[in-house]
Amino acid sequence: MTITVRAAVLDDAPGICIVYNQGIKDRVATFETDPRSPDDIAHWFGDDAFPVVVAEEDGLILGFASTSAYGTRKCYAGIREFSIYVHRQAKRRGIARRLLLALCDAVAKAGCWKITSRIFPENTASLELCKSLGFRVVGTHMRHAKLDGEWRDVVTVERLLDQADGR
Repeated sequence: MTITVRAAVLDDAPGICIVYNQGIKDRVATFETDPRSPDDIAHWFGDDAFPVVVAEEDGLILGFASTSAYGTRKCYAGIREFSIYVHRQAKRRGIARRLLLALCDAVAKAGCWKITSRIFPENTASLELCKSLGFRVVGTHMRHAKLDGEWRDVVTVERLLDQADGR
């Protein structure tokens, strides 16, 4: 069985939602609490300026990485925020690494200069992955938002896309 990483298409939305909803339920990677449907994420597809990539094996979505705007001001047009989610049963297979590498390439091809994310401090696997791919820790936002009524911190990471080491 071969894992393929490729640009996502609208037909991938149901599989992406399965993985995303696992991440929402697990409460380790997002402040989101409401499950998503394919209709909820349909707007993610078809805009090369905001890449979405998937990892699939035998037609099953094992994970995805998506981007969103960093901000609405024109000066931030070349910065993307990213999220990565991997199916519970597909973790520890290098899928997140492959997704993030593909996403960085797609974002750079879209003309962006930086990619960033906010990660829960206890999500050490994601923090280590980012570090291994040249991301730097910008800092920690204390009490960034509440999840299930509890304040949560986030660690902000960034990588400049025109330099291999992220600096």
